[in-house]
Amino acid sequence: MIVADTNVIAYLLLPSPHTALTERLFRADPDWIAPVLWRSELRNVLALYLRKSLITLDDAVSLQAEAEALFQDKEFEVAARDVLALVDRSPCSAYDCEFVALAQNFSIKLVTMDKKVLAAFPETAVSPSSFMAERPG
Repeated sequence: MIVADTNVIAYLLLPSPHTALTERLFRADPDWIAPVLWRSELRNVLALYLRKSLITLDDAVSLQAEAEALFQDKEFEVAARDVLALVDRSPCSAYDCEFVALAQNFSIKLVTMDKKVLAAFPETAVSPSSFMAERPG
């Protein structure tokens, strides 16, 4: 089980230079969880793709539904105190710290490509390529 941040989720669903890697990550460990916040963040990513005419409205709605099905029963609330304590000791946003807090609450890794999060929380956050390199087999 891993916590996947919103960009990793988006890379799984939307064509990008990172899609193949996130697909391998999902095949290696398909048990992804996220804080409830991921829904709004993904809608923001989809909004950007819509505004750039990279996807249609129907595509955006379909991708959001696909992601929501993937995370059914795998979304969790995070305590404000946990998030704010992480904010207090890092340069990361409260949004990013929700993902870190969830990973720490479950004692699992947060998989992210966010350089700031990776630097601030090396004990919790790992890049997809590092996560894959650490897996046996």
